[in-house]
Amino acid sequence: MTDFWAQEKNEEWGPAHFAAAVTPNDSVDLTSTTRGLYIGSAGDVKVDMLGDGTVTFVAVQTGTILPVRATRVYSTGTDATSIIALW
Repeated sequence: MTDFWAQEKNEEWGPAHFAAAVTPNDSVDLTSTTRGLYIGSAGDVKVDMLGDGTVTFVAVQTGTILPVRATRVYSTGTDATSIIALW
């Protein structure tokens, strides 16, 4: 398959190159810092941000991509499901 973007630098605002399902956990960080989170089923999403701080995104709609550099997705405070990490 031809990859027309292969020669492009992987800038932080560019498209994701990898994706993995997220299992929210209150004590374990994600394996990689995200470039974004895809929300497959609506709800709240509580995360630790790369810069600093914990925040809850309230009432995130199905199909939303949150453009966040998250290090953890919490199980407590997150009721959205089918979350996919993008990086």
